[in-house]
Amino acid sequence: MAGLFDPLALRENVVARNRIWLAPLTNQQSHADGTLSDDELHFLARRADGGFGLVETCAAHVEQDGKAWPGELGVHDDAMLPGLRRLAARIHQGGALLSAQLFHGGLRADPAVSGLERWSASAHSEEADRCRAGTEEDIQGAIDAFASAARRCAQAGFDGVELHGAHGYLLSQFLSTTYNRREDRWGGSLENRSRLIRETLAAVRRAAPGLVLAVRLSPEDFGQAKGLDLDETLEVARMLAQEGMEVLHLSLWRSALNTHKRPQEHATTLFRAAVPSRVKIVVAGNIWTKEDAEAQLALGADAVALGRSAIANHDWPERVRRGDAIQRAPIPAEVLRREGASAGFVDYLRAWKNFVVP
Repeated sequence: MAGLFDPLALRENVVARNRIWLAPLTNQQSHADGTLSDDELHFLARRADGGFGLVETCAAHVEQDGKAWPGELGVHDDAMLPGLRRLAARIHQGGALLSAQLFHGGLRADPAVSGLERWSASAHSEEADRCRAGTEEDIQGAIDAFASAARRCAQAGFDGVELHGAHGYLLSQFLSTTYNRREDRWGGSLENRSRLIRETLAAVRRAAPGLVLAVRLSPEDFGQAKGLDLDETLEVARMLAQEGMEVLHLSLWRSALNTHKRPQEHATTLFRAAVPSRVKIVVAGNIWTKEDAEAQLALGADAVALGRSAIANHDWPERVRRGDAIQRAPIPAEVLRREGASAGFVDYLRAWKNFVVP
């Protein structure tokens, strides 16, 4: 088994210095138009300086109608390029690789933020989820937008991109039997429901062949991810591996637990067996300690992605290397500010149960 601090080659000449990644974290620190802010740059740069091997951006929208939060980073327009270039240069200066998480909210986009009507695989009439069914033009436009966003990331000097196929956002909505009730080539069978994410992967590969290509998946239902079957997700992972996925990012929320469908088996082990060894697996889900992280490597993961623990500890890798204590939630606001979170980000974090000291 590789150690946490062993380098990880994602491609020839694309090597993460260790197996500890910063997970993509919504932080609402970008400017209203999606351009990078100094606050967001500072937050991400602190993690690169703190020893993370790869830094992921927050979920960054590829189209304006897919925007889901205020202060969300954009990769949807060439006007974003100066900030993206600045970000890539600064993260590399800190010694980390940089990947953008490419995302479209679909049903979970916010018209109050985007200013546009939302759409998804199928129409939904419930007030909280009201949206129209996507047309062929919408769907092809989204595929093209993911590809254009990846091209911008390549132009900016990023090392990789990740398709956000988890958490009940657009790509996950098409995979879902709950959200996708279409009867055309985009719905029904798993082959059809997976068509959007597979065609998006292919388009991104063509647009930015120099970037490492990752996909994030929710293995089964949790939270906003609904209508997902574990065995279907395993098959989706196999399809994506055959079509060029290089990194599989499993969003497990609570990585210490086994799967719901197969309580005796762990998702990391199942997906490791499902995809070739050339596909690297990174696992996220409530990883706070060195022991938590090493447990995932022992199950077959190649790397771990830290979320809340990385917010609380900008230098988590260095703390672990030195044997220092990890700061655990609840965290005082002033400590979070010292860790690089802006005042606005700290306010956002107050909505997370027991994360910020009242």
